[in-house]
Amino acid sequence: MIPPAQNAEFVAHMEQVLDVYKRPYNEDFPVVCMDESPEQLIETVKEEAMEPGRDARVDYEYIRHGVVNIFMANEPLKGKRMVEVTNFKTKVEWAKFIKRIADEMYPQAKRITLVMDNFGTHTIGAYPFIWMNLHLDLTENYFID
Repeated sequence: MIPPAQNAEFVAHMEQVLDVYKRPYNEDFPVVCMDESPEQLIETVKEEAMEPGRDARVDYEYIRHGVVNIFMANEPLKGKRMVEVTNFKTKVEWAKFIKRIADEMYPQAKRITLVMDNFGTHTIGAYPFIWMNLHLDLTENYFID
């Protein structure tokens, strides 16, 4: 449930995003969804294989090998995606991934529309980290709260 004080703001953002998703496909103006997720790196300690008449068994114990960040960019109307694993989740890593999207996925695009969540690293303050020859329309980012 959306808190009453945030209903109008949430609905306004949602309507913007839905309008973006209704755009027809245009390779010069791709619409790209971008997100990231922290993931634990774990190793199973004990696992018993299946045998006839007995299910496989996995012990609850594991060895933790740290955490990584997974960035993903997806262009739903084209079926393209890009994934990158980084050790950190900072503005610098985010900006480098955005640059990689532009340089590797859409080098010929006239403008790239990004749809992403409203995470703290997705701010105008991160843009100086992106090399300024980037063909990304920084005024057209859509945030999902």
